[in-house]
Amino acid sequence: MRSTTEPRLGTKTSPTPVASSRLSQSQLLDVYSTMLLSRILDERAWSLNRQGRGSFTISCQGHEAAQVGSALALRPGQDVVFPYYRDVGVVLTLGMTPRDLMLGFFARAADPSSGGRQMPNHFGSAAHKIVSVSSPVATQIPQAAGAGLAIKVRGESAAVAVYFGEGCTSSGHFHEGLNFASVHRLPVIFICENNGWAISVPREKQMGVATVAERAAAYGMPGVAVDGSDPLAVYDATIQALERACSGGGPTLIDARVDRLTPHSSDDDDRRYRPAEDLELARRRDPLDLFRRFLQERRILDRQLDDDLRQRAVAAVDDAVAFAEASPEPAPETLCRHVYREKAEG
Repeated sequence: MRSTTEPRLGTKTSPTPVASSRLSQSQLLDVYSTMLLSRILDERAWSLNRQGRGSFTISCQGHEAAQVGSALALRPGQDVVFPYYRDVGVVLTLGMTPRDLMLGFFARAADPSSGGRQMPNHFGSAAHKIVSVSSPVATQIPQAAGAGLAIKVRGESAAVAVYFGEGCTSSGHFHEGLNFASVHRLPVIFICENNGWAISVPREKQMGVATVAERAAAYGMPGVAVDGSDPLAVYDATIQALERACSGGGPTLIDARVDRLTPHSSDDDDRRYRPAEDLELARRRDPLDLFRRFLQERRILDRQLDDDLRQRAVAAVDDAVAFAEASPEPAPETLCRHVYREKAEG
């Protein structure tokens, strides 16, 4: 198991965000608001699952800074995004709503991701160029390389961002996707949300290198290790990768070191494999708490505004739950829709 005293490369025990000169105070508050909404939405999903009102959930808690910071650098509706199942903060930043996510959680007919046919957190939105999550992990990585090739062939002014956990880097899909993107100098940003666990397997049992970023050298692309509890550091790293991608410089691998604050999923018991001390250290690095203090120290956020933002987020989640639960389920006669090709009418 990972030692509870193992240093986190590129981080401190209580990292302090580094202000990005690219962002205004209003944008910094937007980052915090989206992180807060992501957390409250995630906590509600866990509560609903434990009440027996939702079948399954998989958490973004501890990943919010890396998700919101990176997605903020992207251009909604222009860049193509392949999220993975934890990416609540990514899809909210790109324009999906709490109602959208709760419709998927309750498997309702109006679910924009799949019409109620996918598992929760299998995000997808054609309007936002968010490609549907697939349950087998890492398959999105070569798919993202293919999307990058299409963009290059068409001469489009766009890039691809693909998200995954560090466990995916042990898959052949990771090698194939990065190698193909590198050979063809494709505009792809590979973003690893590295929480060090791959469900229950610690990092040192997965790879012989200290960081995922080091693996980039084998593919001839930059590997950037960044503190994933700092949304501004991740934002800056993603902006640089986007500029490189769009200028013909090829792909970048970003290794955002984060902490998972929950079990792997609602079906997991991490007490069986994760030392309690490791989780306690992770909670001290909660990105939401760290960024709140950062904003408070700079007098961008005070207690009243923080309370107001929290109340708005809770109200948005309350609305989403009520709306989704009251929405109709898919009709039985539509069971094969989106599964088999439908005969054209007339």
